[in-house]
Amino acid sequence: MSDSFSGFNRRKELEPDEFYMSEEGYIVFTEKYLLKRGYCCQNGCKHCPYGFNAKKGRIVKK
Repeated sequence: MSDSFSGFNRRKELEPDEFYMSEEGYIVFTEKYLLKRGYCCQNGCKHCPYGFNAKKGRIVKK
């Protein structure tokens, strides 16, 4: 296998302030992590800093 793909599947470590665990056991990303990621996934994240409105299905400027 080529060394050019050696880092392809590496997972990035999350900082403690970039997520928390919900009561149901799910990982919930914070606004800090979502901004660091750099784009809106349009899934209606609880802490979405991009202003995505799940009811309208589009990003609404804040």
